[in-house]
Amino acid sequence: MLNPRPLLLIAIVLCLLATAGSTPVWAQRNNNPPQQAGDPSEGAAWGPRLPKPVTDRDYYDNGRPDPLKVELGRLLFFDKLLSGNRNTSCATCHHSLTDTGDGLSLPVGEGGRGLGMSRDTGSEEDAIHARVPRNAPPVFNLGAREFYRMFYDGRLEVDPSQPSGFRNPAGDDFPEGLSNVLAAQAMFPVTSAEEMAGQGDENEISQAAAAGDLPLLWERLAIRLRANETYVDLFIQAFADINVAGDITYVHAANAIGAFEASAWRADRSPFDRFLRGDRQAMSVKARRGMNLFYGKAGCAECHSGPFQTDQDFHAVCMPQIGPGKGDGVNGHEDFGREQATGDEADRFKFRTPTLRNVALTGPWGHVGAFNDLRDMVMHQLDTVASMQSYDRYQAVLPYREDLAEIDF
Repeated sequence: MLNPRPLLLIAIVLCLLATAGSTPVWAQRNNNPPQQAGDPSEGAAWGPRLPKPVTDRDYYDNGRPDPLKVELGRLLFFDKLLSGNRNTSCATCHHSLTDTGDGLSLPVGEGGRGLGMSRDTGSEEDAIHARVPRNAPPVFNLGAREFYRMFYDGRLEVDPSQPSGFRNPAGDDFPEGLSNVLAAQAMFPVTSAEEMAGQGDENEISQAAAAGDLPLLWERLAIRLRANETYVDLFIQAFADINVAGDITYVHAANAIGAFEASAWRADRSPFDRFLRGDRQAMSVKARRGMNLFYGKAGCAECHSGPFQTDQDFHAVCMPQIGPGKGDGVNGHEDFGREQATGDEADRFKFRTPTLRNVALTGPWGHVGAFNDLRDMVMHQLDTVASMQSYDRYQAVLPYREDLAEIDF
């Protein structure tokens, strides 16, 4: 008798592939194609569970951020000026050439050399001190309004009761004036020693980070920007409340970066999107069978629901622990996930449900990038116990260094 599990796996993977191939807006900007007559889900088992087609209204600024802010944000996103030692940019771990990730299980941040899977851990005194403890998440569609939480543990989220409008790790030190949660997210990578700030006394940014003085850190980054005449002109053009260099704050920079990310990596023109908009021929027969399973008996849509295939919630799905962890557990090399943000033991090992948009492009998968094959990631979800027992650590994509390898697994 045939084992139905591989057939189920193949069908689901084909469905996931249909969510990829969206043309990001940086490559092509058109209006949404007109919706065709007829209900694409009519008569299908998955019909009631299919999401509505994505429209401009689902995004901040109705999907059209200010182009002056977008261009400024683009320059900042790729500029190493924002890192303590001026050797790392946002794009180091979220590059368009690596589909808004870096192709690694765990990022090699400040001190590394190269890009993507060719990036190494640096050398001598400039080498990295540790791997970044979580996988670099993809940036696709994070300008959509439904993404009200950021990071794998959701430690940054919209909260109107807070003075800044956000519940966040900086607490009362977090400034006001941020446009949305995506812009707010851009405030934090620059504060991490492993990601962008650097270590100890290496520079004025890392000194502020080591002291835990985030307002000082953000002010010192703003000082760098104020000293750059080209940036000053661009900030004045993009923001009505900036008249002179001294008006520039890092909040302005974060708002520009958020506008760029929302514009550049909007991706909602996949075969799946075209199908939802009425084009019955957009998806192959096999992909539609996979969709039937995904939204039916396979149960994928229990968590991967809505237009971006995420319920925006947190779930404990047993995953291999890779890398230095987040200081949790007996040896400090575990990562308790959502519990770190809430302090609630019931949230231990829960992580945010990832969006599946362009999922075929964004491996390795999992909050530590444990799986480098999408089929294996899906199989893990179908039988977690068997997958954990047979896990092949060579799936992890980790630039080798002997001392780091000692705590990788």
